[in-house]
Amino acid sequence: TLTGIAGTAGAAEILATVRDSKGHPVEDAVILAMPLNRKALEVAKPAGQFIDQVNKEFIPYVRVVFSGTSVSFPNRDNIRHHVYSFSPAKKFELPLYSGVSAPPVLFDKTGVVVLGCNIHDWMIGYVYVADTPFFGKTGKEGRATLGNLPAGDYQVRLWHPDMEKEEQATLQRVTIADKPANLAWTIALKPSFRIPRPVGANNSGYR
Repeated sequence: TLTGIAGTAGAAEILATVRDSKGHPVEDAVILAMPLNRKALEVAKPAGQFIDQVNKEFIPYVRVVFSGTSVSFPNRDNIRHHVYSFSPAKKFELPLYSGVSAPPVLFDKTGVVVLGCNIHDWMIGYVYVADTPFFGKTGKEGRATLGNLPAGDYQVRLWHPDMEKEEQATLQRVTIADKPANLAWTIALKPSFRIPRPVGANNSGYR
């Protein structure tokens, strides 16, 4: 799991659980907690993040960042990648490069940014640019912990790349203080379509 921006004053936390319509845990669900007292947002300062490229995949598959965060895209492979996005929240292109030579990308508009590689069509990843610094992401067991939250009232919602409903349909309101708040969602997922990776692809050449 991931927590929001470190260093936020407070001791409250939200424990979130996400399952699909068949009761299976859902990984990579983004949990977002928006304080009704917007002054709580003023304490957050975005810290730099990264998305690796390892064995011709984006790692992690989903990265959550607070708006105003710069993200680096180091290439750990021994071949070159060409990272791009056409998403309205951030259109950018990092021409063919290897290592850590590509400049960081500033994500300063909220929304979902879909990542791709012009060389390897099956490579896909997501950057969720959040309007709140208080967020988490579920692991394989479908659970996430949002810690260091200022006590108060929150509207909590979730997003997932394959979710059928809109984010607003997932809203829950919760008041948190000195005890953890437990929230749970059951969501319907659309079939996930990803371009298949070529059989036998290795780290030689561009493939």
